[in-house]
Amino acid sequence: MSAKLHQITTQKLLNKLDDSSSKIIDVRPVDAYNGWQLKNELRGGHIQNAKSLPYKWTNYIDWIEMVRKKQILPEHEIIVYGYDNDKIDQVAQRFLKSGYEKVFVYYNFIDEWSANEKLPLQKLERFKNLVSAAWVNELILGGKPQHYDNNKFIIVHAHYRNRDAYLSGHIPGAIDMDTLALEAPETWNRRSPEELKEALEKHGITADTTVVLYGKFMFPDNADEFPGSAAGDIGAIRNAFIMVYAGVKDVRILNGGFQSWQDVGFEISYTDEAKNPIKDFGVKIPAQPELAVDTPEAKEMLKANDAELVCVRSYPEYIGKVSGYNYIEPKGRIPGAIFADCGSDAYHMENYRNFDHTTREFHEVVEIWKNNGITPDKQLAFYCGTGWRGSEAWFNAWLMGWPRVSVYDGGWFEWSNNPENPYETGISEN
Repeated sequence: MSAKLHQITTQKLLNKLDDSSSKIIDVRPVDAYNGWQLKNELRGGHIQNAKSLPYKWTNYIDWIEMVRKKQILPEHEIIVYGYDNDKIDQVAQRFLKSGYEKVFVYYNFIDEWSANEKLPLQKLERFKNLVSAAWVNELILGGKPQHYDNNKFIIVHAHYRNRDAYLSGHIPGAIDMDTLALEAPETWNRRSPEELKEALEKHGITADTTVVLYGKFMFPDNADEFPGSAAGDIGAIRNAFIMVYAGVKDVRILNGGFQSWQDVGFEISYTDEAKNPIKDFGVKIPAQPELAVDTPEAKEMLKANDAELVCVRSYPEYIGKVSGYNYIEPKGRIPGAIFADCGSDAYHMENYRNFDHTTREFHEVVEIWKNNGITPDKQLAFYCGTGWRGSEAWFNAWLMGWPRVSVYDGGWFEWSNNPENPYETGISEN
């Protein structure tokens, strides 16, 4: 028998926004939390200081682990809200069964909170660039999804030398793009402007094309010859970064990648779609050169008081226990760089992703970064071994609207290839 749930009023909830003993739980999809208006509510976004805990996650056996990872503890007062009262109730009951004693429900988000412009909402600055599977599905079915005002788009399934990832199932109408089209294997840096122009035109992409990218997570294994071939989810964001750098004006990422498409149960295609080349990309490449930092500028940033080089690698890489790659011998880190832990290894981004591969709640990323001195008032260049993880961290900061963010493209690979460059190993004293 379910316990009786107690409702909380809008006024009482307003009084608890800054109460550290309370946790406001948003059980709507992550896309609604970020800013999408999925139920025609007056304003998009989430209640100030709310935590994102989508109802979808109750299907996972390790739900309570996700809750604890978000520092939502039994001693906290829990206030659950969302779109659907039944789903609100189910999550609230789940908390009660998990040992949380003070649980309340709030049913008036749409008709009272969202409708009242005086009540505070927060949202991801560039939420429009992180789209849902439903948004993509509406687009390919010929509709005009929310915040889309264009007449030409391309869906791109990104991978690294793994067309089987594409041929084994993809979004209908999507073309495939190897990351090698945009980055050179000799350096793993972005290709030259001339090469980028040719590659984008070959794939039918102009500066004015809306490009929706996604990849397929296939459980990367460092023991494989090419582990990155199973990390298409990160490869998609690498391609997105280079496209924005080149000058594509409207680049979107499918939040959660192919996993999100599968989770909803949309149609999967096995057709090898032909690419339709175009004659001219349309603008001079790079249109946004400031997004990519090379080694000379990285060295200057290390000396500056208002800039930081941000290391988006795993801790074993950072302390020099491993290089992280089967093709990089030197181990260690760039002295003076700030550590921004990616996760377990070079092919995973657990600290920037949720359990379902969607992008992590941005408030949590900000908190981790600020604790390490990574703040939006500084010029930031994110780097990893070769650019993929650095691009994903950059994407997070860019989505937040941070003004001076870039990728140090050379990363540890380029830095460590020059024996004259200093390096450190062991536990940092910083």
